[in-house]
Amino acid sequence: MRLSELSEESGVSTATIKYYLREGLLPPGHRVHATRASYDAFHLRRLRLVRALIQVGKVPVATAREILAAVDDDSLELTMRLGAALWSLPRPPAGPAEEDEAAGEAAAEVDRMLAEVGWERVREVGPLSPVHRSLVASVATLRRLGYVCAATELVPYARQMAEVAAHDLDLMEQHPQEVERVESAVAAAVLYEPVLLDLHRLAQEEESQRRYGLLDQEKDTGQAADPTR
Repeated sequence: MRLSELSEESGVSTATIKYYLREGLLPPGHRVHATRASYDAFHLRRLRLVRALIQVGKVPVATAREILAAVDDDSLELTMRLGAALWSLPRPPAGPAEEDEAAGEAAAEVDRMLAEVGWERVREVGPLSPVHRSLVASVATLRRLGYVCAATELVPYARQMAEVAAHDLDLMEQHPQEVERVESAVAAAVLYEPVLLDLHRLAQEEESQRRYGLLDQEKDTGQAADPTR
């Protein structure tokens, strides 16, 4: 397809597509002659991923370029390729990475949790993983604020997330090519994590209503409960 057709198909303006091309986020089209190139399904798929990273994930252009370089690095085997791409994704701040008693306790509790659920590969990588470091920092922040966050509390969440991860990879493996699999994993991390957060909160709402009868109380009184009370 021509650039104008790629724009129409994707919903992205030609000016924005040209910007992505200049920044190396979108590979060049197939050269037809000196002033014209053609684009195909790969460009359309990659353009959607770029939009997911920048517009939804609010990923800076330089970081998006780093992520896409990992996605395209076919010198890596799939596990390393996935890891490199996903580790490059920005994460929200988890609090200061202080070296204090809470940090040491948090690292120990995270390690106990990993041992309990049998995540030995993650234990081997340990602090080399930015995700591992982020989790330890988050647990440490909770402990500094006086909230209970030990392996006992983390294990049930980890086991549920193992099921989510298995489902993620089942979906990823539906794609025939390795680069498509890595692309889908990155897109899912950006687009589906907000969905998972919303599902978690909806589940909390449902469970609290089931346990405490909020809806039944509202029906009995004919009034909606004040959420600030």
